[in-house]
Formats: sequence, structure tokens, C-alpha cells
Amino acid sequence: MDQTIYRSHVLICTGTGCVSSGSRDIKVKLEDELAKYDLTNEVKIVETGCHGFCEKGPIMIVYPEGVFYCQVKPEDVEEIVEEHLLKGRIVDRLLFKEPLTEESIPSYKQIDFYKKQKRIVLSNCGRIDPENIDEYIAIGGYEAAGKAITEMTPQEVIDEVKESGLRGRGGGGFPTGLKWQFTHDAEGDKKYIICNADEGDPGAFMDRSVLEGDPHRVIEGMIIAAYAIGADEGYVYVRAEYPLAIKRLEKAIAQAEEYGLLGEDLFGSGFNFKLHIKKGAGAFVCGEETALMASIEGKRGMPRPRPPYPAQKGLWGKPTNINNVETYANVPYIIKEGAKAFNSIGTENSKGTKVFALTGKINNTGLVEVPMGITLREIIFDIGGGLTKGKKFKAVQTGGPSGGCIPAEYLDLPIDYDSLKEVGAMMGSGGMVVMDEGTCMVDVARFFLNFTQSESCGKCTPCREGTKRMLEILNRICAGEGKEGDIDLLENLAHHIKDTALCGLGQTAPNPVLSTIRYFRDEYEAHVQDKKCPAGVCQGLAAAYVIDEAVCVGCGMCAKNCPVDAISGKPKESYRIDPDLCISCGACAEKCPVDAISQG
Repeated sequence: MDQTIYRSHVLICTGTGCVSSGSRDIKVKLEDELAKYDLTNEVKIVETGCHGFCEKGPIMIVYPEGVFYCQVKPEDVEEIVEEHLLKGRIVDRLLFKEPLTEESIPSYKQIDFYKKQKRIVLSNCGRIDPENIDEYIAIGGYEAAGKAITEMTPQEVIDEVKESGLRGRGGGGFPTGLKWQFTHDAEGDKKYIICNADEGDPGAFMDRSVLEGDPHRVIEGMIIAAYAIGADEGYVYVRAEYPLAIKRLEKAIAQAEEYGLLGEDLFGSGFNFKLHIKKGAGAFVCGEETALMASIEGKRGMPRPRPPYPAQKGLWGKPTNINNVETYANVPYIIKEGAKAFNSIGTENSKGTKVFALTGKINNTGLVEVPMGITLREIIFDIGGGLTKGKKFKAVQTGGPSGGCIPAEYLDLPIDYDSLKEVGAMMGSGGMVVMDEGTCMVDVARFFLNFTQSESCGKCTPCREGTKRMLEILNRICAGEGKEGDIDLLENLAHHIKDTALCGLGQTAPNPVLSTIRYFRDEYEAHVQDKKCPAGVCQGLAAAYVIDEAVCVGCGMCAKNCPVDAISGKPKESYRIDPDLCISCGACAEKCPVDAISQG
């Protein structure tokens, strides 16, 4: 263990998002600059996981001041060292600026993006080195596992989780303690525990960020669950497209084994638990628990009918408990702080917090953890900073590709399992995609259905054929070839698929179509009856763009960005668009600095 006493710690985010933006280069440059000024033994560099504010990465935090620098580049490092670390002067230009006031905010705790968050699962992400077990232990890591194994019976652990009100964070929201009870009570000489980290939703990165930023927390939650149900072996099923998460998880497992926290006779109790990693090939259907187990067994990942449920007959026919990353990550807090501390957060039937991946047409994209019961408005406008370019909010899609689209009239809807279900959406694993007035809801439904249809395993006819027929109808509508009766046919097909598909993927695949028809039926009718796309997105129905010559400043940005050379003109004179060549892609309108371009 490093015994050096440092006067400053510089935390650099090395989650996937910040790494892709160059945070590794920042670390190398910082090492060079510290060596140049002979500060290597005075300033410690700590690589952390994702801090959540992906929109502003790469992120660097300097302690003990807690100064939050964002969008840092390698060329900024010299100034940070010379000004901040040597002279104690904060580099103002690298601080977060409030969008409206341009006020510089030095501490991340004062930034609106973080103010309304309540961090349990993400409490260590961005604060500790995820590859150093000593840092996790230093902040109380593995105390909950020790408490459960040495001070509580398995049934007492299950009762504590039941009392907490924790529900599965993977999508279904089934009570976690009840699921554990079923597996505990099942007869069997061998039991397994599985962590579902097969995060397949487009735009979702909650599980990945937790595994990258705090893998020991997930391991600890699995140890507690294994003890509670009587399992001595477990698997983390993680998609192979998450190489950094896998690397850190492998290292964390090795460290836990070295410290005697995994393996034989944990805490001198006689309880044994071994943990493995199974890499998935990226099939969305393997997020379904029976398909996931088939994949671990070396079979093709396809679901099977239930019952029997995994708690009775799971992996290799043995009783098995399956929860996702976020569910397990909540468990150490519940055992250490008590069920009451957890169930004091949230609503009557939805306790605790929920992690969301906030994406789409919004200013502050990233990972947020909020108390259950917070409203959509608070997430989108207070935490998310509102929509980009000042555009109007139109809808938000929650629950991944199998979720539903919620319109503006429900902005004050509290986020919990029951409220979302009532409006035709779902919690899902935590994807949240924000859409503005320029979004075509028919095209959105087509996008998500195209994803789920292509990911169908093909085992059952309703999902394999039904989603294909629905997609054909949507493609026809978006191409301007919609017919009377198509909307009703879509609804009928959707309900049949929901009622007869084998697994959760097929049963929820029609949700985006049903929710968009429910709230935006007028857009479907405009496509079918008027042969128009109100948002101007569907190229088969979109009108050509035109330039207002009275507003045009002749900058030529439109012509430079037109992919089909449909725009002509001279600099400092008005440009024009040839309607016969225009493909209505909107690239010109996006780049116009004076908003002189619109659809005719």
C-alpha cells in the first residue's frame, strides 16, 4: 500500500465516455507536468470511474478543494499544474458554466445536474479508484457482507431486503426479497446466483458505468445474496462489448479472492462462494433470464416457457437467483444502513433510487441517480438543463426499446413503477431518451420496433412474424404508402403479440407503437391520410426546404453541408434550394446561423 502523504489528489475520470474523449492522454500529460515541477510525491493521480456528467467529459476533480474541471484537454494540463497545483489559483475557464448566467461554478455539488440527485448505487463512482480494493474498503466496503455473514442468519438477510422494498432494477420491478425467498426455499443440493449485466438497450450505459466505477460494490451485493439463498457459486453475465468493465471486474474478483472475500470460508463462517465472469456476444434477447442461463450453459440464447421459474429450476436445472447490476449494488447499503434508511426514500410502492441514462435532445446528457417519485420535469429541466437550442419538449421515451413514449402533458408525472405503467410506459433498466418538436413519433416507433424485430431470437411465431409485419406497415406509412386501416391493424397486431409472445422481449416489443398511437395518433393520421410528416422527418413525405432570401446572410454554410449539392448561390448573396434535388434531410437548416431555412 502507498504510504506517501499527498497534499493534493487529482481525480481523472477513466470511464468509457471520458476515455473516448482523451482522458488517458490527460493522465500522461499530468504525469509529465508533475515530474517537471518535482510534484510526483506531493500530488497523487487517481483514475476513477464515470462521474455521470458525460456531456462535460473529460472530467478532472482536484482535492482537497473539490474543484470540478470539465471538458479538459491535454493542452490544459500545464495551466492546471502551474496555476492551481503550484499557486493555488483556480483555472476559471475550465469550470462548469451555468448555461443562462455563464456563472462559473467550482464545486460539482453546486451544479444543477448533481443537486437533485440522490446517490446510493453511484455513490463511489468518480470518487475512488475502481481497481484498488483498499480504497473500497477504506470507505466501508465489505462491511455489509461481513455483517450479513457473521451477525445475521440467511432468513434475517432476506427479511431485511424484503422490508427495504427493493424491487428489481432490470425492468420487471419484481420484489427482490421475495425472489430471494423463493430461491432460498427451493430444494436443491446446489444453487446458483447470477448478475445480469447484459445491458442491450440502445443508449443505456448504467450497468457498464457501475462495473467500471465500483465493481466491488456489485461483488459485495452478490456475496450477500449468495449467503441469503444458500448459493456457493455465481456468474456475472456481461456483454463482451464492455472490455473496460470486464477488465475491472476481473481485477476486482482477483483482489477479493486474494483478501479472502471470495472463495473458501468467508469471514471464518464456513460459507464458500466462488464468482465467474461469462462474456455475452451481444444478443439483446440474452437479457431475458432464461435465455441468459441457456447462454451460460453453452447453448443458443433463447428463452424457454415459464414455469418452472429459475428459482425452482434454473442454471443446469438447479435453483437460481438472477438480479441485475443495479439491484445488487443497492444491497450493501440496505444491509449496512438498514431497511428503514432505504425505504424512507421514494414512494409507497417504489422505494429507493433509480439510475437513468439521460440522452437525446437535452443539454445535460449523462448518468443520473434520483429518488423514486421525482417528476419527469425535474429530471429533464432541472437536472438535464432543458432541451437543446431552446426547442419545445415533445416526448420522452423510458424503458429502452420496449418502453413507451410519454408526452408533454405528463411532465409532472412522478417516476415510479406504477405511474409509468399507467401511462403506457415502463421503468425498464433506466434508459431515458428526450425528444423535441422536430421528432417524428411514427419514425421513433419504427426505429425501436426495427431494433426489437432484428433482435428477436425467432423461437416464437408472434414475435418472429408479428413484429416483422408491424415493421412492414410502419415502413410503408413512413414512405407515404400508408392505407386506411393501417393504424387499427397496427394496434390489433400489437395486442396479439403482447398476449401471445413467449418472453418479455416479444411481449413488450409493441409498446413504442402502442404508446405513440395513443398519444400521437394525429401524426399517424397525417402520414396515412394527408401524406405528410408534420415533423418533416420522413423523407417520402417531407416537403423540400426553402431559404428566406430576406433573412439569408449569404454565408454559404447551407451549401457546404448539403449532401446532394441541391443548394446554389454566391457568398454574401442569397442562396436557393432546388426543390427537385432536395432530399429533405435538414442538414442545411441545422447549420444555418440565422434560421433562414425551413420546410416549404
